[in-house]
Amino acid sequence: MRGRFNRLAAGGLWAIACLAVMAAAGGAAAGERIAYAAPVATDEQPSFATVGPATRPPIGWAEFCIEYASECATRPSVPRDVLLSAKAWADLVKVNAWVNDNIKPVTDLDHWGVVERWNYPDDGYGDCEDYVLLKRRMLMQAGWPREALLITVVRDKKGDGHAVLTVKTDKGEFILDNQENQILLWNQTGYRFVKRQSQTDPNLWVSLGEPRAAPATVSAR
Repeated sequence: MRGRFNRLAAGGLWAIACLAVMAAAGGAAAGERIAYAAPVATDEQPSFATVGPATRPPIGWAEFCIEYASECATRPSVPRDVLLSAKAWADLVKVNAWVNDNIKPVTDLDHWGVVERWNYPDDGYGDCEDYVLLKRRMLMQAGWPREALLITVVRDKKGDGHAVLTVKTDKGEFILDNQENQILLWNQTGYRFVKRQSQTDPNLWVSLGEPRAAPATVSAR
């Protein structure tokens, strides 16, 4: 019971932190200098990853949905992309930087004693998918549409399994990543994109790019 209370209290603290971060983002949009410049407008078409057929969700997501059933009890919805205004960009920059700065990386094995577990890093520690879950939650609590915030499995530059958050916008698909503080377009990351949540249903996952074997788990970083 004590552990559950501590986790609920920690969740409340993250909600307060979310409000503070988004308020700071609003201040930045009003004139405060932002850490990273907004994407430069060009005549090129926005870049979007090629979406393939449906594929199996990661085991970590399936187990997360058992523990957080209410968060996964969603109905299919219409895909929505975010209009990437200066305010929206400031939100992304602030949330990405805050989570990367305040969560300490640790493997699931060291943290939980198991190879793979997806959870909110309410105790201040987590691996890559835990960073993603928190960024997604903070943005959704700030009013961002779930359909534009997609948990994504990739192979990183070392070939290891890794999780990032894809943010779908009218200017392309941007990646929030605990390995990289700068927010990049998906095709600027150097990663191989494997699969991600469908925009219509977070419990439906779709393959990306050429069909290849997907990693069963993702690494701590």
